[in-house]
Amino acid sequence: MAWFTRSKPTRQPAAEEERRVRTEGLWTKCDHCRQIIWRKALEDNLQVCPKCDFHFKIDAVTRLRLLLDDGRWEEYDSDLVSTDPLEFVDQRPYKERLAAMQQATSLKDAVIAASGRLQSRPVQICVLELKFIGGSMGAVLGEKITRAIERSLARREPLIIVSASGGARMQEGAVSLMQMAKVSAALMRLDQARVPFISVLTDPTTGGVTASFAMLGDLNIAEPGALIGFAGPRVIEQTIRQKLPEGFQRAEFLLQHGFLDAVVRRHDMKPFIARALDFFCGPVH
Repeated sequence: MAWFTRSKPTRQPAAEEERRVRTEGLWTKCDHCRQIIWRKALEDNLQVCPKCDFHFKIDAVTRLRLLLDDGRWEEYDSDLVSTDPLEFVDQRPYKERLAAMQQATSLKDAVIAASGRLQSRPVQICVLELKFIGGSMGAVLGEKITRAIERSLARREPLIIVSASGGARMQEGAVSLMQMAKVSAALMRLDQARVPFISVLTDPTTGGVTASFAMLGDLNIAEPGALIGFAGPRVIEQTIRQKLPEGFQRAEFLLQHGFLDAVVRRHDMKPFIARALDFFCGPVH
């Protein structure tokens, strides 16, 4: 009888299984150089590959901790939520998608608007969260950034916006596209009042965000290797039926062609912005 003579399946020795559990998740692979990296070394290096200097994506909260003194800030307008004006449905209703994103990220929308100090200087700062529907710009994101601009204008505090976005949020249609003009008009008032605005572009910054506030800074700076553009490279190639140059739409390419003022490593971003604000506003007293 086969069932009686069949050998029992071998089990993984307890010691080996325990060792595998202990080491699981301690290593990761770099998306650029494909080398295996100890995750703790990556975290200690600000999520920058210690072997090839590739900048991994980081979330909005981590970005705020890196830029603001003591990792402290005061958040504004955290209760604003989209009303789903179009009652949009694709693979699932937009309301369900919003609820899932809110639960996954603990944010109500794709931006954190806050105030804090950057090397002792009070600043207004907005940081986009790529994990929230691709950092897309809807009515809430546009409203929160506009209110941050107005606070910056009222208090005469410099404004910093850190972008990471796929562009306008299609689920909100024309309401989303209106935010481009709304935010740009508010930035014009800030410019007329001679209050500095520094735009930091990270990977990726595309679509309507690039076509509006992300490229309107008094100083436009980017992290190394960041993808920055309006339409994606594949869409452009299919449209013009030509092969694009090497590195097209990457931060270094844009710097070379005059679309950016600087490409700055993550380790150097805070002191670089501080020096720029000293130039615009004078030293902090």
